[in-house]
Amino acid sequence: MRYANPYLAGAALGLVLLASFVFAGRGLGASGAFAWLAARVAPVNPYFERYAAADLWLVVEIGGVIAGGFLSAALAGRLRRAVERGPRIAVRTRLVCAFGGGAAMGVGAALARGCTSGLALSGGALLSVGSWAFIVAAFAAGFVLAPAMRWAWR
Repeated sequence: MRYANPYLAGAALGLVLLASFVFAGRGLGASGAFAWLAARVAPVNPYFERYAAADLWLVVEIGGVIAGGFLSAALAGRLRRAVERGPRIAVRTRLVCAFGGGAAMGVGAALARGCTSGLALSGGALLSVGSWAFIVAAFAAGFVLAPAMRWAWR
């Protein structure tokens, strides 16, 4: 399997973020797109009312993320129907953990009124002290939890 060079991928992400600020006048983030869609589906829900007036930018951004992920996987020869997992974890357990983690991140994004990608990428690019504190805390948590994740993937 081929993987992208992480340094080149990071530089490319930085250029995408810069282009986002230059051409759209805003940074990157993902959670608002789901709230925007939910505001269209459940417009009477008071939580989603504030997202009803938002523009289509976030939905277009998420569409680009999906298309870019698909293109990247196709170019790397990794486009297949499979569940990535380690030998010590069952497919069902992997999916439960993935969806549970995603749900926890979604609840956290709703409580924080923004997603981690928007906080780290856009806030970090704007040199926000709170964003940089979050980035340091997120990497520290990653280092602490890495041994448990390594066990599941060996």
